[in-house]
Amino acid sequence: MPSSSTTWSTAPSMSSTSEVNFTLNDLGSKSIIHTVQLLVNNPKKSGPTLNETFLGLLYPTENYKVYGYLTNTKVKFIVVTTDLDVRDADVRNFFRRFHAAYVDAVSNPFHVPGKKITSRAFAERVSTIVKSFGLSSAG
Repeated sequence: MPSSSTTWSTAPSMSSTSEVNFTLNDLGSKSIIHTVQLLVNNPKKSGPTLNETFLGLLYPTENYKVYGYLTNTKVKFIVVTTDLDVRDADVRNFFRRFHAAYVDAVSNPFHVPGKKITSRAFAERVSTIVKSFGLSSAG
């Protein structure tokens, strides 16, 4: 099967747009992506979770789990993991750390809103966050 890819805009309603690319072969089909996109674009929040940015598990399958996070500025983050035993607390922590790194990167006075984040420090910080993902539950 040929490799196809898609681009998701993490901030469609803002002038600043960051893009995330991934291969569809890893996810299986476009319908899953569209389902997750709908869930992220229309989160069902009420009561005490109104200000919660962690959307939780959006789409589980037998091979991976898809989690979502929506910032208060409507920037969307998606994590696809093949670790089926990952805890929500670990994913929540991952998103908080990633969000902090993202805020630092876009707050840089040299970052141009709407352009790709090209900061080497951001890339290294994200790499560290990704490498440490789930380590607290492994022990």
